[in-house]
Amino acid sequence: MRKNQIPKASALESHIGFWLRFVSNQISSRFEDMLAEHDISVTEWVAMRSLYGRIDATHAELISALGMTKGAASKVISKLEAKGLAGRQLSEGSQREQVLSLTESGHVLVPKLAAIADKNDAHFFGHLTDSQRQSLATLMKELVVHHQLKQVPTR
Repeated sequence: MRKNQIPKASALESHIGFWLRFVSNQISSRFEDMLAEHDISVTEWVAMRSLYGRIDATHAELISALGMTKGAASKVISKLEAKGLAGRQLSEGSQREQVLSLTESGHVLVPKLAAIADKNDAHFFGHLTDSQRQSLATLMKELVVHHQLKQVPTR
């Protein structure tokens, strides 16, 4: 390559991934800040929402829902336990398997946090028509299915 010749490179703005990350970072950052007012992380929110309405969730189910290792999911539950929002008990008839559930305080908090998530969505997507929001969601879901994406976004 000659000194004066710079190879062509596509502009950042020409990549859909750039725009997805740009928007995603803004949405996530605002949501994290809103949850922080309640001393809850996004990961804790996802775990709580996964446990909401359940009385018998297993570690394996939570691991699957969070897309985390057993150790990482256990740490999330420990944090929620320390906050009085979730608990573990031995499964009936088992001396090893634990079932996970939200405490009464956890059950009360989930709808409040869901309203925060709804408010955040409305902030970023409320100006779009119902059809546009549906199309955007459909396209994102198609990408998830096509690429067999499994890990739930928790950060």
